[in-house]
Amino acid sequence: MAKHLQRENDNLKKKILTLGTIIEDAVRQATLAVERRDADLAQKIIDNDVKVDHMEVEIEEDCLKILALHQPVAIDLRFIIAVLKINNDLERIGDLAVNIAERALFVATQPETNISLDFSGMAKKAKIMLKGSLDALVELDSNIARKVCADDDEVDAINRDMYIKVQDSMRQRPDQIKLLIHLLSISRHLERIADHATNIAEDVIYMIEGEIVRHYPEKYYDQP
Repeated sequence: MAKHLQRENDNLKKKILTLGTIIEDAVRQATLAVERRDADLAQKIIDNDVKVDHMEVEIEEDCLKILALHQPVAIDLRFIIAVLKINNDLERIGDLAVNIAERALFVATQPETNISLDFSGMAKKAKIMLKGSLDALVELDSNIARKVCADDDEVDAINRDMYIKVQDSMRQRPDQIKLLIHLLSISRHLERIADHATNIAEDVIYMIEGEIVRHYPEKYYDQP
């Protein structure tokens, strides 16, 4: 029974990491679609969301099957619970990438603007957090996960700076308010991606240590 459970867990880990790779790429391409005003690339991301949804359902079904057939305990049980939650967060990140792509479709129809907003820098930090959370899962390393949690403050600060810049631009360019609202939405979606990456990291800490650090940010810095 133990060998069968280990094999099921290994397959489950491969599937969740495959989904994570697809989601990472979707975030990268969605940001590129905004920067390049590439409507075709944006539409490709939107169309690909069906695949993500199917994978999310398949992983959830696998988790439920393992729970029913093997009745895991201790770290095996925490692993299944963590994968269920991580699976949901990854699907939500995929939805946010689609939301960014939908904003990119609108941005592509608008005239060029000289408003300087560092979406690529913000997206890079969010993607680093997402990759770090998945690396923590692969390596079973709660220190990596804690670093991801701590990094969320930086993305929050960038989002606040974006909000101030867009607010100022609205006063100076009232004729571009609709475009500016879409740009502000993109910033907010990237900030939410970082939040979900933090959720994944918190679930990895729970899986490894059996400790719930959600709502207790001071524990992010505690060493195991």
